[in-house]
This record gives sequence, structure tokens and C-alpha cells, in this order.
Amino acid sequence: MTAFTVVVVLVVAAAGLLRWRRPAWYWLTFGVALATLRVLVRYSSVMDACGLTVPPSRWRLALARVANRDVPQSRPPRILRIRPTRTGLVLRLGLRPGQDAFDVAAASDRLRHSFGLYGVTSRELRSGVVEVRMTGYDVLKRVQMPAGTDTRPMRVPVALREDGSVHYRDYRAVPHGLTLGATESGKSVYQRNLVAGFAPLDVALVGIDCKQGVELFPLARRFSALADNPDTALALLEALVAHMEDVYQLIRAEQRITVDVPDIEIAADIFDLPADLRPVPIVVLVDEVAELALFATKEDEKRRDRIITALVRLAQLGRAAGIYLEICGQRFGSELGKGITMLRAQLTGRTAHRVNDESSASMAFGDISPDAVLAAIQIPTETPGIAVTGDSSGGWTRIRAPHTSLREAVNICNKHAERTPDLPALAAFRPAVALLPSARVPLSKTAPATV
Repeated sequence: MTAFTVVVVLVVAAAGLLRWRRPAWYWLTFGVALATLRVLVRYSSVMDACGLTVPPSRWRLALARVANRDVPQSRPPRILRIRPTRTGLVLRLGLRPGQDAFDVAAASDRLRHSFGLYGVTSRELRSGVVEVRMTGYDVLKRVQMPAGTDTRPMRVPVALREDGSVHYRDYRAVPHGLTLGATESGKSVYQRNLVAGFAPLDVALVGIDCKQGVELFPLARRFSALADNPDTALALLEALVAHMEDVYQLIRAEQRITVDVPDIEIAADIFDLPADLRPVPIVVLVDEVAELALFATKEDEKRRDRIITALVRLAQLGRAAGIYLEICGQRFGSELGKGITMLRAQLTGRTAHRVNDESSASMAFGDISPDAVLAAIQIPTETPGIAVTGDSSGGWTRIRAPHTSLREAVNICNKHAERTPDLPALAAFRPAVALLPSARVPLSKTAPATV
């Protein structure tokens, strides 16, 4: 009996230590079994307490009276399937007549408390079927991306969602995106994950970094074109507009709209073209959009208007030509001048890291979801990288990108440098990677000493 007691004490101590220091390991060893048992045992009573049951139907009441039996109890949604995952549990529920998916979503916080889990989210799969995802621990505290991800053309994993699933940036579904966030909020790490995700794919990366290139130029070996000042950015954007027009001429020439051509073979964008004629897709990364929109002189204002006009044209027309925009900035509102709100209307994907004021969050989610605005302004300062992401459908969720240092991103870009496409239309803006410094230059060699 003494040996058995010692073993029990050691197991409990190990479980407690794992839960404190390695919550992911605790979940895989102890937590998943305990949580599954807890959900199955408490399911009926919890659903009844949360108001997720329906009274018995009339025919069941009549049958009970005829058979002289007890009155049947209210029925909760049916459990169609329960599936453990590396971060929690997934329940697939079949709703009873009269129940709605919104009822389950409204009760998610009460379900979280009742089942003793960290988080509960729900979504409707189809009419009458709801998927409830439960997380056993805070997956955003220490982000660990799964080894196997579903990578497709123009679709890369960039972060982890609060429900434990992988957040993908899919440019085929959401062509253009806007990323906001204050200084030290995690925008640069999010952008590095985008670049690292696209590095091994057949995609041309084009960067505009008006902070003298400090963010994107270290990754230059994987970029087909780069600009580090507004003047070069204007020329680069206008070259992209000309390239877009050439691609549209190619699509028109290959449409072949005749009676004997099947509908599926009619070309409407570059992905409908034959592989040997298909242009390389282009992802344009703008690191700080405010530097392109601000001006101090009349000449700067003319340049600024041309830059915004080119960005708006690319946002409106670039999708079919395989040109996708990813705009980053600290603020993105009407104070940046005319044309900005027109550009924002074309940026379907919205991601907001920590912001300093409510109006900045409203710029991203004010026209999508008030709840997302509230969630964005509640991101704490001590958790950089956490963001709120959503789209025009109104859905939103919290995400956090894994920390990728600049050195790691540089190594990935250098490893896949041979995949960098040479675009003739952008040849003038190809970074001279041979001239990039390979070692740190002492400050005394680059600037005079100050007294």
C-alpha cells in the first residue's frame, strides 16, 4: 500500500509540474483523457444549465401518458463526434429542432467554465450541425506550429489561432490585406512569417520599405524588386501597373471564347492559363504605408497622389493578373489624404495587432465587427505578436505568429534564393544582392564621431 501511495503521489506531482511548466505535454499525457471524461459525464447537466436543451415533443409526451411513464426530460444536442486534438477537443453537435447555432455561440463562455477548459469557440458547419472547438490550455502563450500544415499555392501558414488551429493567409480567397499595429506590437514578425512562408514557393515578392529598407532589405535575396524611398516606390508601382496591363492582354489573347470550348477552359485570370504561359504571381509587401501618403511640399503631394492612385488600381484590378497587396502600417485612416479610404475598401483581409487607441482599431474592424474592435484594444502590451484577424464576412479570431528572428528569416530567404523569379518588367528594381554587406561595419567607418 505504501508503494502504491508513493506512485500516486509521484504521478500527481508530475502532472502538476507538467501543467505548470509544459501545458502542451500535460494535455497530451493527462489532460485530454480527463477533459474527455469530464465532458461526457457533465454533458447533459451542463447543456441544461446553459439553456441548450429543448422540451420533449408532443408525441413523446402523449406516448408517455399512454404508457403511464414518467414525463420525458428535455434533450440536449446530440454528440455526433468527439475528437481529441493536440490542443483540445472538437465536438460535432447535431442541433435539435428549434435550436440555432447562435445559441451555442452565445453560451460558449458558460461552457468554458462548466467543462473546466481554457477556451470554447463554435461555428456552424451546415444546417443543424455545429462544431465546438475546446482548447485545454493557452495556446497563444507559447506558440508551437504543428509540423504538418496544409500549404497550397498562394496559401501559407502564418500564425496559430486561439482555438489551436492554424491560421493561413490565402491570397486566392482574400487577395489583399491590411495589417495594423503600434510600435513593438509584432507586425514585423508577422511580415517575416509571410516572407518565410512564400520563400520556398513559386511566387515573386516585391517589397516597399521606406524606412531605408531596414526591415525588408536583409531578405533581399528572395525579393524580385525592392524600393526603400518614395521616389523609387512610385516608379516600382507604376511598373507593376504596366505589368498588370500586359498580363491582361495575355489573358485576352488566350480566352478562346468559342462554342466548342468548355466553360472550364475559358481564361479569366492567370490561374486559368496553361502552365507554360502563366505569369508568376506577385505579392507586394508595403511595410509602412504612411510614408507613402505623407507629403511636405507640392512636389511631394503630386508624387503622393500618383502612388495612391497606383495602389488603388492594383487593389481594384490586380487580382486577376496575379498581383496581391499586403499593406502594413500603424494607422490607416482618412487623415492620410484622399484615396486612402478607397484603398482600404479593397483590402478584404484585416489584421490588427496591439493599437494605442480605439480609432486605430476602428480603421480595421469598424465596418466589420464591433466585437473585433473591442478585442483589438484589449491586447496587453506584454504579449507582442497577438493580433485580431477578420474579413468582410464579419468573422474574427485572435491569432499569434510564432517568433521568427530576423536571422532565421534571412537564412530561409538565402536558402531559397534560387527560386527568386526574374521579372523583366521589374528588372530595374532588382536588389543588388552582391553589394549587400555580409559583415557588420564599425560605426567609425560609416559616420564621423560626434563630440
